[in-house]
Amino acid sequence: MSVDQPVGELLREWRRRRNLSQLGLALLADVSSRHVSFVETGRTMPSRSMVLHLAESLGVPLRERNRLLLAAGYAPVYPERPIDGPDLARAHEALGHVLRGHEPYPALVVDRRWNLVLANDAVTVFLDGVDPALLEPPVNMMRLGMHPGGFAPRLRNLDQVRGHLLPRLARQAARTGDKELAELHAELVSYGSGGELAEPDPADVALPIRLRHHRDELCFFNTITTFGVPFDVTLEELAVEAYFPADAETARLLRERAGLPREGEVVPLLGGGSARPVP
Repeated sequence: MSVDQPVGELLREWRRRRNLSQLGLALLADVSSRHVSFVETGRTMPSRSMVLHLAESLGVPLRERNRLLLAAGYAPVYPERPIDGPDLARAHEALGHVLRGHEPYPALVVDRRWNLVLANDAVTVFLDGVDPALLEPPVNMMRLGMHPGGFAPRLRNLDQVRGHLLPRLARQAARTGDKELAELHAELVSYGSGGELAEPDPADVALPIRLRHHRDELCFFNTITTFGVPFDVTLEELAVEAYFPADAETARLLRERAGLPREGEVVPLLGGGSARPVP
């Protein structure tokens, strides 16, 4: 990790990114605005604890907190370890449980740039007919969903999806200062307009993702889950996207596709005993 700016300049950039004045940051961090000014101009070199305190007040990602520490002359404190390495084995196992437990519905894990890290078998409903070049690692799920060679042609409400996801990606790029996210946003915008923010249907509980799959239409909504209070850069940057059926027909089709009985269907227990309904 290279650092080519003084810590004061970096902190000023993060403060402005959060639309805060020096006084606003001082109030958040419970320090004097004079001290904030001296740190930003380089008249005062902050202690390691002050760097971390200001970074916490600004909501700076762990990766960038390490960069701030290096700029101030201190060693990074947040490790970055591979998710499939021995140090994160329990976290990797937990992610596997979440993905497998969500089947027969799609679930996947992405990193901070929406690159695919892990997925369950049900995710293949998104991959049918996709240009093989888009499946070369790293597979970017945002690109896969909006690229003409991805599953965008199978999205029945592509404009609506783009209308919600592109502004979200723009906000993420601005909030994190990640140049690659900004470049990804510019690329996705080039595929077409931002889409229309149509008013939601009263029957929708969240943004619907209407996907044509062979002769059927599947409809999903999704949730995003992150690790609580991570102290590892890798874990902080991972998110689990779980897709749920938005209607009974989608649930039925996906259960049949996986060879499972329908929800509520009564099945016999092995070895005798009473029958029970499928959850």
